[in-house]
Amino acid sequence: MRKKVVSAAQAIALVREGDTLCCSGFGANGVPVELILALEKRFLDTGAPLNLTLLFGGGPGDAAQGGLNRLAHVGLVKRAVGGHYGMLPQLGKLALQSQIEAYNLPLGVISHLYRDIACGLPGTVSKVGLGTFVDPRQEGGKIGSKTTEDLVSVVTLGGQELLFYKAMPISVAFIRATSADAEGNLTLEREVLTQDVLAIATATKNSGGVVIAQVERLVERGSLHPRQVKVPGILVDCVVLAAPENHLQNLGGGYNPAYSAEVRVPLDALEPMPFDERKVIARRAAFELKPNAVVNLGIGMPEGVAAVANEEKILKYLTLTAEPGVIGGVPASGIYFGAATNPEAVIDMNQQFDFYDGGGLDLACLGLAECDPHGSINVSRFGPKLAGAGGFINITQNSRTVVFVGTFTAGGLKVALQDGQVRIVQEGRARKFVQHIEQVTFSGPYAAKEGKNVLYVTERCVFKLTQQGLALVEVAPGIDIERDILAQMDFKPLIDQPRLMDARIFLPEVMRLNDTLLSISLVDRMQFDAKQGTAYYNFQGLHVHSPQDVQDIAQAARALCAPLGKKIAVVVNYDNFQIDEAVVDDYAAMVKALSDAYYTDVARYTTSAFMRLKLGAALEQRGLAAHIFETPQEARAATRNA
Repeated sequence: MRKKVVSAAQAIALVREGDTLCCSGFGANGVPVELILALEKRFLDTGAPLNLTLLFGGGPGDAAQGGLNRLAHVGLVKRAVGGHYGMLPQLGKLALQSQIEAYNLPLGVISHLYRDIACGLPGTVSKVGLGTFVDPRQEGGKIGSKTTEDLVSVVTLGGQELLFYKAMPISVAFIRATSADAEGNLTLEREVLTQDVLAIATATKNSGGVVIAQVERLVERGSLHPRQVKVPGILVDCVVLAAPENHLQNLGGGYNPAYSAEVRVPLDALEPMPFDERKVIARRAAFELKPNAVVNLGIGMPEGVAAVANEEKILKYLTLTAEPGVIGGVPASGIYFGAATNPEAVIDMNQQFDFYDGGGLDLACLGLAECDPHGSINVSRFGPKLAGAGGFINITQNSRTVVFVGTFTAGGLKVALQDGQVRIVQEGRARKFVQHIEQVTFSGPYAAKEGKNVLYVTERCVFKLTQQGLALVEVAPGIDIERDILAQMDFKPLIDQPRLMDARIFLPEVMRLNDTLLSISLVDRMQFDAKQGTAYYNFQGLHVHSPQDVQDIAQAARALCAPLGKKIAVVVNYDNFQIDEAVVDDYAAMVKALSDAYYTDVARYTTSAFMRLKLGAALEQRGLAAHIFETPQEARAATRNA
């Protein structure tokens, strides 16, 4: 029997000068503290090893001194390559002071880089990062004057401009699990996340490196169910049994069985948000939720959207996700971000980013820190503070709809909500809407070129991204545009008769968003763009149950098209569209009749392969074009070229 269980000191003795050390952990979740502390002790006691390169994704730390912050020693670390530094202020300080070489790359790219290192590829190719500070035509992800080597380059493949992220062999991996047998087989039953431990271990092993696993308990050989083994023993060199205080589920302390899916808890026990400007912002963002939508909520103010959705009893119509692999449930907040209460599934982070990068998200709601006239956002770097991009670039660049949320100004802002009106009692010291942002974490011009639907929601107004830049589209009741908006910005947005924000947002009562979410009128779903000569039908989330539903759609379409006196092109959004089997033939016949009477051509799109097949077959039987596109860009292009 190959006995792999050793002490922490014995395992750490395998780390050599100049090694590349990859450490698992997402924020404060699942951090291999025992191994980190042993490495720090060895360095402080002996002065070795020197000049390590740290490679990490989700910034394993506690935003203070814990986690990977313990390795922030000059001499011990030569270089850091990370996805997020917000929980690693000590390491971030060394980077900003140019005491070490440092890079900030998108979290999803690093997650995929592990797999590509495991495959022996030279690096990762991705569209993620184009137009942002990661793009080598801007900063190339470099931090500080000491960082000179290019890890990112621009390439063209298949006629498409992409970024190439250079791979690096991994010498040592620190990963974490719950149980291990003497062969090194690992299970993660009490962990919040599976993270990328398998990909990291494979990448390290195939690089000729050493994989060290920290575990909570040891079990008899052969007692682990093979279906539960996440990392097989062939990939593990050493197993270290951690002291209980160094193997907390989260660095915030304690053990929550709902986070590890050991139990499910009633969600109505969650406290509603206090009625303040943060809740107002979350409420307005919640209006962008659609039935059956897959949603990502960022850390901080976006977390409030989940609380509002729970209070409004609409969580059951949505699937909330978080980038480290959580699907379903309610994402946790604060230091527990990355976990979820009552998750439906937990997958590896690299698999989650496969889904995100491919366009799987219907909606992403993330924080708003700095915004420029072009709609570009900075959330990653502010003078002496290095937050890092995390999954922000992957998520915002690939979600169909993006909603940025934040107060209009920061630092001392005081807002009064009275009788459905908003009054600014004291303006914040720092402006968020500025002429120039410090770093481009989200590129407005790139998103506009891609046709993304992007909103910027504050307590007093809402902006929308256009081809010409930021446009003011909604204003809160009680807000004066000149005094409360334009006078507090460094630039003037586009303004064309902005409407009032929904009055329900500013009253303490429940908004009954349940009714709104499920009852978008057909009139509101069908719009004609006279300039383009094209009608746009938004059937996202629509459920066709009966022949009467089919007749209602036909009536609404005729009411829109008949008065035009000519045939028009139509683009139809079938995302999250549902139709009962009993009315599929009726629906196809209705579409045939409308097409003959009113349409020059029709382009349809949905990301659902099942719906493309089901609806396409029904239309084909009626002699209609059966091809259904996957993206709105493809559908629009088809109508232009028809």
